[in-house]
Amino acid sequence: MSEPVQATGKAGRQAAFGFIFASALMNSTSFGLMIPILPNLIKQFTGGDTAAASEWNVVFATTWGAMQFLVGPVLGVLSDRVGRRPILLISNFGLAVDFLFMAFAPTLWWLYVGRILNGMTAASFATGGAYVADITPPQDRAKNFGLLTSAFSFGFIFGPVVGGFLGDINIRLPFLVAAGVTILNWFYGLLILPESLPKERRLPRYEWVRVIPLLGAFRLLASHRGLFSLAGVAFLFQLAQIVLPQIFVLYASYRYGWSMKVMGSTLLLTGILGVIVQMFLVGPAVKRFGERRLVLIGAAAGALGFAWYGSASTGWMYLLGAPIFAFSGFLMPGVQGLMSQRVPPTHQGQLQGVNQSLQGVASIIGPSVFGLTFAFSVRHAQTIGVPGLAIYLAGGFLGLAFLLAWGFAHPQRPEAVAEPAPAG
Repeated sequence: MSEPVQATGKAGRQAAFGFIFASALMNSTSFGLMIPILPNLIKQFTGGDTAAASEWNVVFATTWGAMQFLVGPVLGVLSDRVGRRPILLISNFGLAVDFLFMAFAPTLWWLYVGRILNGMTAASFATGGAYVADITPPQDRAKNFGLLTSAFSFGFIFGPVVGGFLGDINIRLPFLVAAGVTILNWFYGLLILPESLPKERRLPRYEWVRVIPLLGAFRLLASHRGLFSLAGVAFLFQLAQIVLPQIFVLYASYRYGWSMKVMGSTLLLTGILGVIVQMFLVGPAVKRFGERRLVLIGAAAGALGFAWYGSASTGWMYLLGAPIFAFSGFLMPGVQGLMSQRVPPTHQGQLQGVNQSLQGVASIIGPSVFGLTFAFSVRHAQTIGVPGLAIYLAGGFLGLAFLLAWGFAHPQRPEAVAEPAPAG
């Protein structure tokens, strides 16, 4: 088979980015669909036992994060070796199969296997990020990473809405619809998607040491100045972001007495504000302020926003903090832009795999950290009286991210980027 055309020229880059955006949207939508559907589907399998369903839901969420942690680096390094296009196409096709798997799972254990497969294929975020780095000049990467992040936000906004609407018709229907849309995107990519990484810029050989969790990440991060600290900023942000998906429903009901309708409207509002920042403000902001200030503004806004959320004594005061918190959407595009500047083309996939792995670690430990902290604050409400303790903790993580970014989030000159020594 002949080598696919390269993603050169404006038209080629736009077509390629459209596929990457759609892939990210499908991945995040698959996560969003689970919010209203998976707990109820699990409850059906447990015979209506709510407590057992809750326990299984934690197991499923932790397993999904573990798959991100384990598979993200593998796909990232593999894309450095064989190119981005085949990995993206395989991952998209696999995600469609996963949707069908969950749609027809006859038992709880088959559903669990489907969730494992979903976590593995959702790790294609890493390859999508590497593709964006390939086709984008360094000075524009933060903008395109912001657009890519907005695709994730769209999925989290509309995934639960679509899942809830279709799930009322049939609880398996959301998976079938998602499978169909994902197959269409895969077919589009098969026909349109060019390769972004030419053969001469690929990793000469596949080195297994690069994909061993933690070890491979440590080697890469240690090989480039400032990369470790920037990864720390990214991890603290990803960890802090777990708090609201984990406790928001319980927190808003406990503190403000909100109905599910009000909670859904609030999530929609905050999601739309985040998309506006990521799609329309990141590009102009990075041109005016640069990636470093983008990261600092994002960390400061996130810390302040969480502090506002945690201290808001009424529902309307909570809502006033949403515009502040929305600017935390500056952080990850800025960090990804700075990190991608520090590694050569042959290691962009591995870098994005490391970021995916860090997100997996956050997804593993975050639910316990924030869930148990919120439970503690409720059980000791009469003595400590801080119902927003878990949200304050998330704000503290972003405060640490701000301090780390202040010391290490500096742009890297292109000529300073060198190939690290080969493993062995």
